[in-house]
Amino acid sequence: MLHIKIIDPDGSISTLEAPADCGIGKSRQNEIRLTNWRVAQDHARLMSTPSGIMIQCLGAYGGVSVNGERIDVHAGPLQRHDLIGIGPYRLQVVPLVPLVPEREPEAATSPASSGAVKPEQDHVSGTADTLMPAGPLVLHASANPARRELEFEWRRRLHAELLQTMDLRRHDISAMSDQQLRHDTDALIRQIMLVRDTDIPGELDRDLLRLQVLNEAIGLGPLEDLLADDQVSEIMVNRYDEIYVERAGRLHRHPLVFTGERAVLGVIERIVAPLGRRIDESSPMVDARLKDGSRVNAIIAPLALKGATLTIRKFARRKLTADDLVRAGSIGAAMAEFLRICVVARKNIVVSGGTGSGKTTLLNILSNFIPDHERVITVEDAAELKLHHAHLISLEARPANVEGKGAVTIRDLVRNTLRMRPDRIVVGECRGAEALDMLQAMNTGHEGSLTTLHANTPRDGLARLETMVLMAGMDLPLQAIREQISSAVDIIVQQTRFACGTRMVTSITEITGMESGKILLQELFRFASQGVDSKVGKVRGCFTGCDLVPTFYDDLRAAGITPDLSIFKPDATMASASRDLA
Repeated sequence: MLHIKIIDPDGSISTLEAPADCGIGKSRQNEIRLTNWRVAQDHARLMSTPSGIMIQCLGAYGGVSVNGERIDVHAGPLQRHDLIGIGPYRLQVVPLVPLVPEREPEAATSPASSGAVKPEQDHVSGTADTLMPAGPLVLHASANPARRELEFEWRRRLHAELLQTMDLRRHDISAMSDQQLRHDTDALIRQIMLVRDTDIPGELDRDLLRLQVLNEAIGLGPLEDLLADDQVSEIMVNRYDEIYVERAGRLHRHPLVFTGERAVLGVIERIVAPLGRRIDESSPMVDARLKDGSRVNAIIAPLALKGATLTIRKFARRKLTADDLVRAGSIGAAMAEFLRICVVARKNIVVSGGTGSGKTTLLNILSNFIPDHERVITVEDAAELKLHHAHLISLEARPANVEGKGAVTIRDLVRNTLRMRPDRIVVGECRGAEALDMLQAMNTGHEGSLTTLHANTPRDGLARLETMVLMAGMDLPLQAIREQISSAVDIIVQQTRFACGTRMVTSITEITGMESGKILLQELFRFASQGVDSKVGKVRGCFTGCDLVPTFYDDLRAAGITPDLSIFKPDATMASASRDLA
């Protein structure tokens, strides 16, 4: 959390607490609202990194200034007396807990010279001195554009010199462990910086510069801090000097950049090479994963016109549970309990949703409901699922080699799992002809299988399944395909990502059979949206049952499972709202 001190145009002072990543502007969606005609709807944004606070101008006409100097896009580190100018307002910002150990400034500056306000009585929370603890906040990017350019230039020079030195010394890095490579490279950078010590400007932080060069040489460069930041859910490198991140469902530009196109290509190569995958002009696209299972997609020239593009979708380091989703408001408690019962009772479940809606995360949670004694086989294009079963087999598809041979598709792997005596088959995502083999597996003694697919509604999901089965080239009549689907799939779980970035399970639907050539559906649970909360800019509503009991309830009782029928009742608040509407 941050302490924000706001000096109004009339000189009055107020304070508030805001999240470490928050918006500033006139819109109700911003955590810090400033109502003045000179303030844009979305004017600026405060961003927190592992080392400090940065402010970003969102392109408003009036711009943003720090200590009277207008900034281009980003500024930081924010010192204790820095004054942020937004329209007629002045703001001072400090985290409740310092992010890094305090260090003495090189030269003391008086409040008058730094443009800081005099300590005066705060009408809300005391004095200005009690608000602002001593000591600067240190950030990876300088507030001064000229200094930022200087940092970038010296990072580029030292990186180039490091590569040249390693080439001359003929280091066999392939035989080194990760720890040894990092240690030797760090020692080499220290030697280079020692030789160039008199040339490196005194205002640059040597330790920070060395760490940045080390990360770019053998790590993931500017992405290292982002991967360590749990608030970042997605990292997008559009080109070497243009990096965006997603925090709380919103996109923000990251201040740090790579030193050049070669550095981005090096990072991509370090990600895909250990997985036995390749990326070059003949194969300029690749799907891969990081060690923690985070999904990676890379595409390079000649397909990417602006330069090498890298997209990383991060997964939570901690193993998420259904309780975590309930606490986060992504699913109702009754819905989570019903899905657990369905998995234990070996019902075939399809998780449907749009791109980035959280299908894989939900599939992971559902998979961990499978009893430990059962044999589970997972099939994925790039292994992302993290199951904690003792009896687990994980299979991963393989692309073709340089000669265009040796490819192993998901469909090949799904067919092979049928010979591996599986109790459960979990397919990371159905996106092609493997859908036919998946349906056949569900229909031939492999109940309780799970998969995901892209669709915006449960009915659209059925249409997608039909299309993917037709891609198998078997020339099956549509009636036969629909009969296969209706007999194989029991439950469709719809996952939705709203415009505000919120991800929720919006529907749990049962397939009840066929009638007149059409698959019949009945909705058991749904999320009843009540619009967007103007204060926080988030969708609001409640999870409710639809007053329908699943047709397989008798099967559950026969298996010794007796769910509480009250979980299927409509939410009391929804019933009241319906009566008021009537």
